[in-house]
Amino acid sequence: MVTLSSPVIAELLSDAGFDWLFIDVEHSPLDWQAAQMLLQAAGEKCACVVRVPLCDEISIKKALDIGADGIIVPQVNSRHDAERVARYSKYPPQGTRGVGIARAHGYGPRFQDYVSRANDEVAVIVQAEHIEAVHHIHEIASVEGIDAVLIGPYDLSTSMGMPGQVTDPAVLDAIARVTAECKTCNMPLGIFGMTPDAVQPYIQAGYTLIAVGVDTMLLAGAASQIIRQLKV
Repeated sequence: MVTLSSPVIAELLSDAGFDWLFIDVEHSPLDWQAAQMLLQAAGEKCACVVRVPLCDEISIKKALDIGADGIIVPQVNSRHDAERVARYSKYPPQGTRGVGIARAHGYGPRFQDYVSRANDEVAVIVQAEHIEAVHHIHEIASVEGIDAVLIGPYDLSTSMGMPGQVTDPAVLDAIARVTAECKTCNMPLGIFGMTPDAVQPYIQAGYTLIAVGVDTMLLAGAASQIIRQLKV
């Protein structure tokens, strides 16, 4: 997860061998210009998916127009929410995405090529991160145009009155329900975890969209390790 507005960070992470970068415009200070600079720094070396700040048309439009390979939409808690996401993400006739001239279109020269491919190639991912989403997960996962469901265990645990308790049995039961319902719909699943150990069980369970770590925590962790090793 990339939250710092430094293109160098995106460049370093894209060179490290990750399959994709999670550009977070929801919780970080990033604005759209900063997010575009991160996409430019990563270039073609690594797919970049932008988490938009809201489940709304303008946010989705901006993320896609700056050239994101996909979007992650937070707080999608109902079929209606998922239908809106799919509609805003697709050009007509599949949806209602507006037409602009931006980085995704090569600032004009590649407009027709991009428009002809975008509906098939842009990843549309919704987050199941609230207990309401768990209650409606079958309807959400059944919406045409949604490509994957990404579980947010930290927000999910918070919505259940247990902030950060992502291994509480009740939270794990909610995640298991999402897993089962999505599998019945053949919906690809993803999850965020702070460490490789946290996501390994989900990889073994067939999850294919895995986000691990946060740039700020990687930096802080490496710095703390140096201090621990030197100050003995």
